[in-house]
Amino acid sequence: MQTKSVQDLIKKIEDIEICMFSTLEPDGNIVSRPMSTRQIDADGTIWFYTDDHTEKVEDVSRFDHVNLAYADVSKQTYISLSGTAELVTDRAMITKLWSPVLQAWFPRGLEDPNLALLKVIPHSAEYWNTSANKMTQIFKIAKAIMKGKQYQGGEHGKIMM
Repeated sequence: MQTKSVQDLIKKIEDIEICMFSTLEPDGNIVSRPMSTRQIDADGTIWFYTDDHTEKVEDVSRFDHVNLAYADVSKQTYISLSGTAELVTDRAMITKLWSPVLQAWFPRGLEDPNLALLKVIPHSAEYWNTSANKMTQIFKIAKAIMKGKQYQGGEHGKIMM
């Protein structure tokens, strides 16, 4: 397993717009929902827009540890990121990250008093990816089966923050 830097993490997820944002509910269940990444800072901090009256915000206020799962099937890249989340209501930051396309989810735009950000500070991430095309992967899978060996499908590593 390889160890990579924060910049490697940013490079892996910067083109993946949607992730599954997972939180812990009061009954101990883990719940995930799709979220659109708004920005990734140079230190790896990830920003999302939210309504501040949602279950995910309640979950984060009780237990701030979250997981973000990113997948780019076309590139065979998968990332699982663990971190802590916090609600940010700073109007300057909300305005800075705003884009008119967000009006589809927040019809009142920047005038919405419930508009907020979720800031995720990553602690660690694991990634899996393969650069081989489908035919090469099929060949390697068949070869592993024929030799009775485990398929080694690509690169797997950790990124510690």
